[in-house]
Amino acid sequence: QVQLVESGGELVQAGGSLRLACVASGRTFNTMGWFRQAPGKEREFVATITSGNTYYSNSVKGRFTISRDNAKNTVYLQMNSLKPEDTAVYYCAADYSRLYPLIKTATYSYWGQGTQVTVSS
Repeated sequence: QVQLVESGGELVQAGGSLRLACVASGRTFNTMGWFRQAPGKEREFVATITSGNTYYSNSVKGRFTISRDNAKNTVYLQMNSLKPEDTAVYYCAADYSRLYPLIKTATYSYWGQGTQVTVSS
């Protein structure tokens, strides 16, 4: 059974940093991504990684870094220079597709339960 389990979300002050982690169990995926959803808003793309290639939304480019450790079947999201507008539930997603970049929610087959990131001003 496939499971994606996120961790690392917490309350942080603006300008601070956090690292989210997502452990995938049951399968190895070609593509893994991060999305986020703020209250009252649609889920939006944050970052994706496919075969070592990374792609970011314009809102996080230069501040966030996605990486993965294949030995641990884990994908990370290093978030620096956090802003209050980064506040959201962050979701890990995975798919077998090798298409790049995979940025739409509908293209991912598996999702984690989410982890809350709150950035205070």
